Amino acid sequence: MLSKRITATLAALVAATVASLTLAAPAQAAAAVHYVALGDSYSSGVGAGSYISSSGDCKRSTKAYPQLWANAHSPASYVSVACSGATTTSVINSQLSALKSTTTLVSITVGGNDVGFANIMTTCVLQGQTQCVASVDTAMANARSSLATKLGKVYAGIRSKAPNAKVVVLSYPVFYQLGVTCVGLTATSRAKINSGINLVDDITRTTAAQYGFTFADVRSIFVGHQLCSGDKWIRALNFADIGISYHPFAAGQSGGYYPVMRAAV
Repeated sequence: MLSKRITATLAALVAATVASLTLAAPAQAAAAVHYVALGDSYSSGVGAGSYISSSGDCKRSTKAYPQLWANAHSPASYVSVACSGATTTSVINSQLSALKSTTTLVSITVGGNDVGFANIMTTCVLQGQTQCVASVDTAMANARSSLATKLGKVYAGIRSKAPNAKVVVLSYPVFYQLGVTCVGLTATSRAKINSGINLVDDITRTTAAQYGFTFADVRSIFVGHQLCSGDKWIRALNFADIGISYHPFAAGQSGGYYPVMRAAV
């Protein structure tokens, strides 16, 4: 009887120890994370509202996916230097300095401004299908010839300054749901814009893999929430505030970007 009691007691102690270690592991893991968010308006949260006043024209939002991840996981340190309008060059010149040898997690979206997303959408809206298609074709040619090199310089800079960090490179959502009735741009223009975004994302994925970075693709999760859908997470053209056009609502950050970031980390 005594041996049975001792055995039972030992079993209970082991179970309690395992449980305590299991519960402590996430907290300890989060406490060890030093997170820096880099990138453009999709990382700063343009379109999501609730902008941090000190971020100025960078428009960093409290509803952006990096902030949502930090809120949920309480890392040891967190800073976002993501900025609206950022290109690969401005990330190198103005954002990489936020990284340290102790940085353990980095996230980034970049590349869209290098191929001229904003100018393309303005052309497509104001100048019609012919100019829209031509504008996207030009951007796609530029992307094929130079985007991988530009991204590579950013990624090499990240790895140099944060050699031990896990780096998550997030994609852009494809803007339009096709095959449905939709006012505004023609079906040809919408399909062409989608093709351009897919090319940028595919080049980004290939380049990120070359550096051993994690590519976190948001395209699938945005399906059914694109422009021309019944439950869109992406803002349509807004003449009153052009800058927020074609960016995710807060719902796109929380329902699209954040779950993909969480899964990647």
